Amino acid sequence: MRGLGNTIALVNQNFNLKYSMKLPRSLADRSSLLTKAASNVFRRTVFLFAAVTRLGFAISTPGTLNAADLRLGIIGTDTSHVTAFTQLINDVTDKNHISGARVVAAYRGGSFDIPSSRDRVEGYAAELEKKFGVKLVASVEELCSSVDAVLLESVDGRPHLEQVRPVIASHKPVFIDKPLAGSLKDSIEIYRLARENHVPWFTSSAYRYYDSMTDLKRIDVGSIRGAISYGPAEKEPHHPDLFWYGIHATEALYTILGTGCESVSRTASSDTDIVTGIWSDGRTGVLVGLRTGATPHKVTVFGNRGVAEQKGGGDYVPLVREIVKFFQTGVAPIPPEESIELYAFMESADESKGQGGIPVKIADVLAKNGWKSGTK
Repeated sequence: MRGLGNTIALVNQNFNLKYSMKLPRSLADRSSLLTKAASNVFRRTVFLFAAVTRLGFAISTPGTLNAADLRLGIIGTDTSHVTAFTQLINDVTDKNHISGARVVAAYRGGSFDIPSSRDRVEGYAAELEKKFGVKLVASVEELCSSVDAVLLESVDGRPHLEQVRPVIASHKPVFIDKPLAGSLKDSIEIYRLARENHVPWFTSSAYRYYDSMTDLKRIDVGSIRGAISYGPAEKEPHHPDLFWYGIHATEALYTILGTGCESVSRTASSDTDIVTGIWSDGRTGVLVGLRTGATPHKVTVFGNRGVAEQKGGGDYVPLVREIVKFFQTGVAPIPPEESIELYAFMESADESKGQGGIPVKIADVLAKNGWKSGTK
């Protein structure tokens, strides 16, 4: 029983830490601070239960899990992310192994009207099962009953809302891979459901955590006045234009500039998108989406004392490290409001294109898709 007591004490200590994350000034108000305070209390209860469950599981099945390991479940085996992430989490011999969790179950999912999903879902499922010993289950509900936290990995954003409903109902923390959803409207509904049920979640492109991006942010250029982010922006006909792959360059832009974008305008051709955002304090952000043979990615930052460029790329390791840390603490590294604004930026770009490239206000696009002032 001493081990159980130590586990509970550790969880209590973890959740007694002060919540110090700043909320985005454009979408958050004082009421969200009260929400997060209540959410911390709720999450402590959830994670205490998970800790006790894990301890009992480890004792009853020696060698399967360490007492400290979180049991993770994957929804959607139609992307290379599932095997790449599981490799980092489950393979203790991997040089970049991330301890503290183990992927134990997966639900296949799959979208038969998207070839990149349909043609890969069974192959990645088989690899998870044979190489990593992951149990394949028949439903999201079954998955939730046997794990502590969930990675929603389905490559198609359209089913994300329905797939995350049982996860939220079971009060399991969830990482939702890009795209967050198939529309801004669905993204806002995910936000609302998670908030009402006090379930922690976050979404992110790996670009945000690339070592080269971290290095860029350390360079002192003075007060940042603008940034240009360019990268691949291949389209998928069932999603808004930038949701499928332009999300990466958009995430990189927001990593530098943060929230506060007020209006978006877009110029588009068959090979290139140029999206310009105007922030509330006068800063500008330019996204260049490329659909040419060569699709590099880079961010350039402009400050009042200098200019800095991103050097090199990165890999999945920092993102997966953030995901595991999030599952252990229940504290999202990115405020959900920032993610909603980011997706509103991309949806506003589609609105601007449809209106001949005129500037479109993000607040209007948010309201059109169900965001209410009381949602914050």
